[in-house]
Amino acid sequence: MRSSFKSLKEVFKKEKLLAGVREMVESSDVIVDFYEMFPNLEKVAIPQSCEKKVLKIKVENPAWRNELKFMESEMIEKINNHFNEKRINLIRFIG
Repeated sequence: MRSSFKSLKEVFKKEKLLAGVREMVESSDVIVDFYEMFPNLEKVAIPQSCEKKVLKIKVENPAWRNELKFMESEMIEKINNHFNEKRINLIRFIG
């Protein structure tokens, strides 16, 4: 009888009805861990939102926006490697 029980983690990861909740949690993880992955950007960039695998980052000025745009693919790769899955496809720099 015990084999019919599922852990909360298993239910959360596999239940189709929880897909929206899973996506929200994964998106918020990217924002929460942003400065852990990029501590050098703490003074110039603020992660705003993450929806549909697009991370929006508010940047201090146009010069930094340009600089970060050149680093976009490296940042995406670093974020996805941090979580061991593809969480981000695109970064939009605003501000």
